[in-house]
Amino acid sequence: MTESFHPPRRTLMGPGPSDVNPRILEAMSRPTIGHLDPAFIGMMEEMKDLLRYAFQCDYDLAMPVSAPGSAGMETCFVNLVEPGDKVVVCQNGVFGGRMKENVERAGGTPVMVEDPWGQPVDPNKVEDALKANPDARILAFVHAETSTGAQSDARTLAEIARRHDCLTIVDTVTSLGGSELRVSEWGLDAVYSGSQKCLSCTPGLSPVTFSERALERVRNRSHKVQSWFLDLNLVLGYWGGDGKRAYHHTAPINALYGLHEALVILEEEGIENAWVRHERNHEALRAGFEAMGLSFVVPEGARLPQLNAVSIPDGVDDALVRSRLLEEYNLEIGAGLGALAGKVWRIGLMGHASNRTNVLFCLGALDAVLTDMGAPIESGVAVAAARDAYID
Repeated sequence: MTESFHPPRRTLMGPGPSDVNPRILEAMSRPTIGHLDPAFIGMMEEMKDLLRYAFQCDYDLAMPVSAPGSAGMETCFVNLVEPGDKVVVCQNGVFGGRMKENVERAGGTPVMVEDPWGQPVDPNKVEDALKANPDARILAFVHAETSTGAQSDARTLAEIARRHDCLTIVDTVTSLGGSELRVSEWGLDAVYSGSQKCLSCTPGLSPVTFSERALERVRNRSHKVQSWFLDLNLVLGYWGGDGKRAYHHTAPINALYGLHEALVILEEEGIENAWVRHERNHEALRAGFEAMGLSFVVPEGARLPQLNAVSIPDGVDDALVRSRLLEEYNLEIGAGLGALAGKVWRIGLMGHASNRTNVLFCLGALDAVLTDMGAPIESGVAVAAARDAYID
């Protein structure tokens, strides 16, 4: 007879999911109630306010899509892109490529602005693309590119878009809760994220927020939104304003308990304190890597504190190192994607996992495995360097 599944206990320091705070797991174990229960609707209202705090926005629409971050991305594109629309899409990694795919599937025409993997989006290239395409309606870019660990200047890019009368669609899947993000102040229009990164919740929910400018575009579409499930004109009957709610779909009740708790934890810590914590742990991890002789692919000043892409030493078997870390230390780190596959490890310091214990544990385990494999590194110095960084 098949037995119940009991997963191993891991330390998750890859590109996501991240370690889940035990408070969130406890919240998800609470009794399930109906998705139209008055008590649940009250929690939904609290969650909308908590999401406004996390996004640092004052937009009416702030809600979680009942699906992972990829569905949050689709929510933005299918609601804002109509057949024939021209969309300037910035690509400096994997997820800009997914934006392009979404534009095409919605019937739009993507105009690509490409930068090398590991570099932030170049605002000058964006300006040139919008000047060359005055009929473009949207600028789409990734704030925190998970495939490379590069962070782009969302504020500057949004300012450029507004000068050219374009809406912005912004991927903040990895940045929300981990690095500075001020949606209203920066004038971002349609923003999506994920529950499993710096919010330290389980995967499966995608917080989104839309400005009034973006919602006006949704309300005045010439064509129906191609996705029934993600059509905001329908979804907002359930997640919309106060009062009576219209049934749209059965919400993932217990998962939403977890996200609510994650947002409560973020509010307790303070959003700016969370940003500082991620940066401090990144600096210690960086000190350890550099002492070991490992280098970053992203230039200083554009590095994500919560997602560190480090070059794999010459002659080292990428997959073997990751499998040994998993088998010997129950430690998960991530492989490179796309153009960086086999060239980098992606090491996450996200949310609940962004702490001193994990920094020192990861450096010690990686040092031990690489030393045992005879890798060309400086052995036995990484942990001490990280400790010194915490003292400075």
